[in-house]
Amino acid sequence: GSRNTPNFSFVLSAKPRKSQRAVPSRTISVERRGDFHHGHFSAMASPCEIIVETGDETMARRMTETASAEVWRIEDKFSRYNPASIVSRINSGQTVTVDEETGMMLDFASHCYALSGGLFDVTSGIFRKIWKFDGSGRIPTERKIKSLLKMVGWEKVSWAKPTITLPLGMEIDLGGIGKEYAVDRVLLTLKQEFIGAFLVNLGGDVAAHGKRKDGQPWAVGIENPSSAGSAKIVLPLISGALATSGDCFRYVLRNGIRYGHIINPKTGWPEKNAPRSVTVMDDTCTNAGILATLAMLHGKDAENFLASENVRYWAVRE
Repeated sequence: GSRNTPNFSFVLSAKPRKSQRAVPSRTISVERRGDFHHGHFSAMASPCEIIVETGDETMARRMTETASAEVWRIEDKFSRYNPASIVSRINSGQTVTVDEETGMMLDFASHCYALSGGLFDVTSGIFRKIWKFDGSGRIPTERKIKSLLKMVGWEKVSWAKPTITLPLGMEIDLGGIGKEYAVDRVLLTLKQEFIGAFLVNLGGDVAAHGKRKDGQPWAVGIENPSSAGSAKIVLPLISGALATSGDCFRYVLRNGIRYGHIINPKTGWPEKNAPRSVTVMDDTCTNAGILATLAMLHGKDAENFLASENVRYWAVRE
């Protein structure tokens, strides 16, 4: 009931508006709210926060500094917008020998491609060149889609750890797993260095650690796709992670049809009959994120797919 609300901490968890390429200043801020400290920073085109159940501002600031440093490290390393990143080197078409962490990411991407029957494909980011999910009614021509489909397909990539070679013109984009991976890394790092309960929220990808002092769970609000800034569902979270995929901010609206930003790599088109948003709870944010994305790609069968995966999920259709 509403009388319990003061015991909860509240986080909206829909994907943020994307203002790619704009580089925000890398600063942090910390503020106290009751028994909690909230640390804020920006990364991966998203607002990020660490909520710590402590009255100790110094500790909260150190935790925020630790978290932001790790997220910025991952962003610099894997962003396709950073010309010095490992992804940019790979996308140059040269044979690249990668480090252990990058190798793990590529192995995971390959694993997801195989398990999903090709629906999750890190080479499909190239479609951003023709699809602009800016709320307008512009959709690309079938000719343009077909020309880019030739540049998509993980099976065309030569990946034999630790070397990778992309056919000229192809690209990889690890954005589909990067932020969720960062959540898991931050959670692991903070658990090793600090005690007490805390919650990590990177632009709507969320993980919690530790029991609250009053025994209450964290409360995570899933944003209402039809009313930005308001919660459609509020979920209790004690441990584990939540990831949300949806068309709240990034979409094209044409002839009354809303096309979300998640593109089927086999067709070059978004699925028309996908839910407005899908939230998945899992042990790790990386797994939750993959399942939420794949659910959107299953369109009208999203709920059946999630039920078959035996995970807790919330799908919003309107």
